[in-house]
Amino acid sequence: MSGETPKLFIEINNSEFIFAAGTENKEKSIKFIFKVITPLQGIKNYRITDLGLVCEAIKKGVYTVEQKLNLIFKDTILIINNFNCSYINLSGYRKLNGSQISKENITYILNSLKSNVIKFEEKKTILHIFNSKFNLDKKEIDNLPIGLFGDFYAHELSFNLINDNDFNNLNNIFDKCNLKIKNFFLKSFVEGSLISKEYNNLGTFFNIKINKKDSNIFYFENDSLKFEQNFIFGSDLIINDISKITSLKTDTVKKIIKNITFETGMSNENLIEKKQFDDENFIKIKKRLIFQIVEARVKELLEIIILKNINLTSYKKKHSVFFFTFADKSHFKSFKNIYETIIEKNQNLEARFVKNISTEDLINNANKLVHFGWKKEAIPVVQIKKSVIARFFEALFS
Repeated sequence: MSGETPKLFIEINNSEFIFAAGTENKEKSIKFIFKVITPLQGIKNYRITDLGLVCEAIKKGVYTVEQKLNLIFKDTILIINNFNCSYINLSGYRKLNGSQISKENITYILNSLKSNVIKFEEKKTILHIFNSKFNLDKKEIDNLPIGLFGDFYAHELSFNLINDNDFNNLNNIFDKCNLKIKNFFLKSFVEGSLISKEYNNLGTFFNIKINKKDSNIFYFENDSLKFEQNFIFGSDLIINDISKITSLKTDTVKKIIKNITFETGMSNENLIEKKQFDDENFIKIKKRLIFQIVEARVKELLEIIILKNINLTSYKKKHSVFFFTFADKSHFKSFKNIYETIIEKNQNLEARFVKNISTEDLINNANKLVHFGWKKEAIPVVQIKKSVIARFFEALFS
């Protein structure tokens, strides 16, 4: 190929391997040339279960892209979201007694916090570190306060970690594919930073993704990824429950949902039209019954993910914004009102519904994060533990 050499991006999500190649312009936006999507295999319940299957899938995907573009890739930018990563938020302190904050003060805090993480999480690797909060004399400030005077300084860091076994397995797999992982991103971080930029630099919010077979919530605070949780149920759970209660085939249920909008106050007399049944025998079923089933299941789903989730207790604010995305467009179209009504019965919660972030937008944002970094991230990428502290201070003080 002539011109600029394309870059390779690989996403491993809960259902697919995505391989995409493109060239970047002066603004570091990617012009996509080719994309391949293959079903996920060898990864189950958020862990690699078959190293060989994952390796073979990645080899085939990369080979397909290379054959199409007639070139060989040496490295890739990897985006993952289907591993049980963990999140630690720690604060360090320094008494100043009216003196000026120096780099040495902050270095002391950062060294202490990172040493504690390495000591107590010795079987994990740090992927991202965020400067999530700066407090001087109990007052939160926006930027690193080097040069300011005060009596007491507190600095909070948010650490995103992956299990060493998963980290080493991924590196091993890509080694076998003759590829170096040049940059390593959590998908939730890439998506969170993109949502923040698209919504007037909103720095604190929750994002809930309802997929067909699983769901996910992550929390961004002060432009820092601080929490994430996965659930092994999604919108298909509601489809299956309607099917069981009404004795309808799931395909029939999906057609009914696709063609009807369900709202509070539906008449108890309205029946599902006969034309919705196709080759299945017509049964007199009230639309309100479907609505009531969905309402009950959505309430249960939201209670587990949000309303009664004790893991979110310390993160909920007086006013919390929840962004919702749905993999199933029919589910969103028909049941948006139900989700919104249940969420906003809690006066301190606000529901917003946004479209799914496309692969192209995700990769474009990841590529810009590689080049320009993120305003609250101290280390855009971590590959080996030994380099963490050196890269941290270089990024922080440059």
